[in-house]
Amino acid sequence: VETACGLNVEMVAIPAGQFLMGSPEDEEGRVSYESPQHGVSVPAFYMGKFAVTQAQWRVVAQLPQISRSLNADPSGFKGDNRPVERVSWDQAQEFCARLSRASGKNYRLPSEAEWEYACRAGTTTPFALGDTLSPEIANYDGNYTYGNGKKGVYREKTVDVGSFPPNAWGLYDMHGNVYEWCEDSWHDNYNGAPTDGTAWIDNSTEYKLLRGGSWDSNPKNCRSANRGNRTRDGQNVNIGFRLSLPRT
Repeated sequence: VETACGLNVEMVAIPAGQFLMGSPEDEEGRVSYESPQHGVSVPAFYMGKFAVTQAQWRVVAQLPQISRSLNADPSGFKGDNRPVERVSWDQAQEFCARLSRASGKNYRLPSEAEWEYACRAGTTTPFALGDTLSPEIANYDGNYTYGNGKKGVYREKTVDVGSFPPNAWGLYDMHGNVYEWCEDSWHDNYNGAPTDGTAWIDNSTEYKLLRGGSWDSNPKNCRSANRGNRTRDGQNVNIGFRLSLPRT
């Protein structure tokens, strides 16, 4: 738990391991940019148990500025324990920089490989929670189904972090609620992707990686392998982030 400046950020120890990143060709809803599947070896690291909340954002937004100012209350759906949203990739970087300086630790956004590895938590199914998703275990648009799943409630907003069961490694809301920024730049496929768990950076593009789906997503966009992108200055009520921390 990070207690710098009164901030209560719970981190989960993610074990080192290897996994197959991307989706198999027979997975329902897959798209070409989730391929080719490739083996990745991920070192042990820490991952935020929850997406960063509005209460946590407010604390860090009041710390001294490093590269840019931060709006203390940017979110469209208000609530201390709801995920912060309407924050850009650049603003998430500023949050990490301020928290790192205050705590003396190296907080950052997860790499895309770290994110998918942590999301899967050892699973190879479309979702960490199985072959399908239900609005009883995740926050997405319940008017749509996946596999043998049934329709359900469409909440049309974010919910408090931790409202649904965690995956096998104790991470909450990896499917739905808000998309989460990753460190990586967007690439159209995995040809040439790193296999050591590090972020894949291409400074010639402004597009950054999004993972996890959101409250307004079709469930196929909440799959463990699904990838999205937005420009680094993009802000939307369906985009937030969670923290990563290297093991020292």
